[in-house]
Amino acid sequence: MTAAASPDAPLWQPGRDRIATAGISRFQTWAAERYGAPADGGYAALHRWSVEELESFWAAVADWFDIRFSTPYERVLGDRGMPGARWFPGATLNYAEHALRTADDPARAHEPALLYVDETHEQTAVSWAELRRQVTVLATRLRELGVRPGDRVSGYLPNIPQAVAAFLATAAVGATWTSCAPDFGARGVLDRFQQVEPVVLFTVDGYRYGGKEHDRTGTVAELRRELPTLRAVIHIPLLGTPVPDGALDWADVTAPDAVGADEAGAGESAALAYEQVPFDHPLWVLYSSGTTGLPKAIVQSQGGILLEHVKQLGLHCDLGPEDRFFWYTSTGWMMWNFLVSGLLTGTTVVLYDGSPGYPSVDAQWGIAERTGATLFGTSAAYVMACRKAGAHPGRDHDLSRVGCVATTGSPLPPDGFRWLHDEVAADLWIASVSGGTDVCSCFAGAVPTLPVHVGELQAPCLGTDLQAWDAQGRPVIGEVGELVVTQPMPSMPVRFWNDPDGSRYRDSYFEMFPGAWRHGDWITLTDRGSVIIHGRSDSTLNRQGVRMGSADIYEAVERLPEIRESLVIGVEEPDGGYWMPLFVHLAEGAVLDEALRARVQRTIREQLSPRHVPDEIIEVPGIPHTLTGKRIEVPVKRLLQGTALDKAVNAGSVDHPELLRFYENLVRERP
Repeated sequence: MTAAASPDAPLWQPGRDRIATAGISRFQTWAAERYGAPADGGYAALHRWSVEELESFWAAVADWFDIRFSTPYERVLGDRGMPGARWFPGATLNYAEHALRTADDPARAHEPALLYVDETHEQTAVSWAELRRQVTVLATRLRELGVRPGDRVSGYLPNIPQAVAAFLATAAVGATWTSCAPDFGARGVLDRFQQVEPVVLFTVDGYRYGGKEHDRTGTVAELRRELPTLRAVIHIPLLGTPVPDGALDWADVTAPDAVGADEAGAGESAALAYEQVPFDHPLWVLYSSGTTGLPKAIVQSQGGILLEHVKQLGLHCDLGPEDRFFWYTSTGWMMWNFLVSGLLTGTTVVLYDGSPGYPSVDAQWGIAERTGATLFGTSAAYVMACRKAGAHPGRDHDLSRVGCVATTGSPLPPDGFRWLHDEVAADLWIASVSGGTDVCSCFAGAVPTLPVHVGELQAPCLGTDLQAWDAQGRPVIGEVGELVVTQPMPSMPVRFWNDPDGSRYRDSYFEMFPGAWRHGDWITLTDRGSVIIHGRSDSTLNRQGVRMGSADIYEAVERLPEIRESLVIGVEEPDGGYWMPLFVHLAEGAVLDEALRARVQRTIREQLSPRHVPDEIIEVPGIPHTLTGKRIEVPVKRLLQGTALDKAVNAGSVDHPELLRFYENLVRERP
């Protein structure tokens, strides 16, 4: 459709044919016949049923997606308490078996399961048959190395096909996967892997980023020294270095004749034995950002992730066998795990390893064009960087196959919605989504049958009882409140690693509102059912009793071409005062003079709130982020309150830890 005619009109809405053919529409019709779902009332009615009849909904999801339980479940929810919900007790299954079952189809076995692209932008396809062959060989080798269900297998790997094969082989044998991207330094990796004590390490010798090679052989040597539980290291020579002493060569481990496998065809490969494990058996360990201490080691289950991801990808993202699914990510971010789960819906997964803006800012759009991506996922920050750089992806690239652009990492500002509509395609489904590593999924976001309004997430996701609560724990509509989930989701952590009494898990999500998951975001649920994300509630700006999320400040300030990025902090001072500085990283050639300061102040005053005009505007050499690209607000706040650097932040979790010295020194210099 054309651009919205009025400020409140949808920017986009699906046509009748799109609604009728969407997987979520077909699911609703089918579930109405078999499970009592409402036949009418559209998405709102379906969502209400999905949270009011939680067990019927998840049983329907398992049935619709033909989840193969090798032993049947006793009931859907054995215990619905949070934390501690017990999903599908009695059931056994295997995630990898579902991820690879397209290889069983002779008509599709030689189609691409994976399309791999690096900074040369050349494509390498890995067929379903070849992926299963590699997983078969690797699983056999892991078993030969003594890897058993529950053992941990780690990957220090970029977003390459070998990482997918290693993960699936780990899941196939019932072991637990965990990974870090190779841009993590040794300390950051050890802070994570030492907690879970892996027995096997898959690793590269280095990686390529921004047109340069980055050697990691020294880091790998340190990991081997500091991880005494390792029984084997499997070396992938991405930069062509020799296999280190005592390590195994990937090429030898996965050779076609390594275990008698034949790569000629899907039906001729050696049988892959999938370990049948309980529904709540650990699939992987993900990690929180770890900015204020050791990262939380978050354990999610084979069955919980399987069900949550088929629902999210097959219904909300509307992915199927004809689709190509591309999301810019690294193996250190939950979006990698989410991307790989595209295999569950028979979708071709596009892997990209490299800089998001190399050789030019529109590089990701070029990858979407070359690979024929139908769903293109990226960060809100990348969209805004393209807008600021004056990119014209719809003009310069053939994006005719891209039906949906999805964004996460931070809220997509209204200008980002408009830019995607104007510069990619007018008939573009824009899905801003929000969730977290903690559930490895989305609480709210994409719904293919609903309209898109500027600055809003379309709706809470199915099976997610999402509410906004005020400080007294009362649900509110049309007002800012805490993001709360009042009923369990299958992908919620089964536990944290090394948290035997569950106290760290409870403190992380259930301390403020016992029995309800409090995520730490400010949100508004609108009266039309959409969701607005305002930013983290633990770094809320509270001036004279008026709360505002930091995301609102960033969205307004970063429209100015002189501001590359910003960071706003509200600091409660010992004398009862409140200091709110705005730190700005300027675009090249820009100068923070009085004229620019006045424009920033005027922008905030007029577009947001006169109460939230910053007390100072301070130029900084850069904004620090977590290793997954999120602005670090709470640790900087602690530095500004006088906390010592080593107590305020775990430097190994920061992309450029040297930037933190600026904020530490600022405290010393400030009167």
